[in-house]
Amino acid sequence: MSTALGAQAQALPAASALDLVRSLSPADLADVFPVPILLVDLADARPDEVAALTARRPPLVLVGVGPGADRPGAGSGSPSSPAEAGLDVLLPEVLAPGDDVDAAVATLVRAVGEHPEAAVALVGLLRMSGRLEPLDGLVAESLAYSTLLAGADFARWLAARPPREHRPSAQPLLARRDGDRLVLTFNRPEARNAFDTVTRDALVAALRAAAADDTLTEVALTAAGPAFGAGGDLTQFGTAPDLARAHLVRTGASAGAEIVRCPHRTVAHIHGACVGAGIEIPAFADRVVAAPDVAIQLPELRLGLVPGAGGTVSVTRRIGRRRTAWTVLTSAFLDAPTALRWGLVDEVAASR
Repeated sequence: MSTALGAQAQALPAASALDLVRSLSPADLADVFPVPILLVDLADARPDEVAALTARRPPLVLVGVGPGADRPGAGSGSPSSPAEAGLDVLLPEVLAPGDDVDAAVATLVRAVGEHPEAAVALVGLLRMSGRLEPLDGLVAESLAYSTLLAGADFARWLAARPPREHRPSAQPLLARRDGDRLVLTFNRPEARNAFDTVTRDALVAALRAAAADDTLTEVALTAAGPAFGAGGDLTQFGTAPDLARAHLVRTGASAGAEIVRCPHRTVAHIHGACVGAGIEIPAFADRVVAAPDVAIQLPELRLGLVPGAGGTVSVTRRIGRRRTAWTVLTSAFLDAPTALRWGLVDEVAASR
């Protein structure tokens, strides 16, 4: 790693990283790592050392670097040993051939340094996500989300944002029956289908009604306008007066939970911008078909938050927690070929 990236960008051998984490309390780790990220050099690492390190679950983003981060085709690979699966990010797994490892490390260090609490909360949440059933994972995500809504990082974002008036749409969701198929269409093109509470409630109600209709075999999600979904409606961010109550509302009216419970086949047809909730919700579907122009992003970390519409469950189930962590930590856009290669979408096809 380049010395220009500073001490935080220097990868430690796995044995040294393990000794450090074993010898320090969480409070001491915070002093040693002002940016809570630990790079682990995997070149000569023993699997038992890596496994022991990840088993301690330190309050740090654990990033595995190498071996073979620059080898052709590394971007489509998987961990070379089960021990590496416990790391939060594995750079060979997320880098395309020719990508600069130093640049990737710098991006991670900068993002974690700017939003340390959200970054640590994210990897902690993702570490447990694979051991939880989807509905339990949604509860865990909501608890983390409400906690971060009370944090200083989100407060800074909110204070810097000029007030904007929320403008609800008359019909934010359209429902159309097509034989044994129900088509639900997000209908806020003037707001790039930003996901507000009215849209959420309409979608939850429609999915519950569909689940009770045994004449249906399929529920499809589509969207009007150039964007499938621009994410949560920012005009409503930070408006909940009671964050404990907000958690109960979020888990009691979860579109993701209703898709999980739906007894019918669910298919999402996504296109254009799919940001935040605009990918988190469709990723719950049994099948996701993306248009070639799709641009997927999970930008919540920039607000000091984690995904809050189910993304730590839905996206993780499709692409794994390390790729999910990378996508959230870097706020990187994923194009259609990458989404297909990673398994975030099942097919790329022109919009109907």
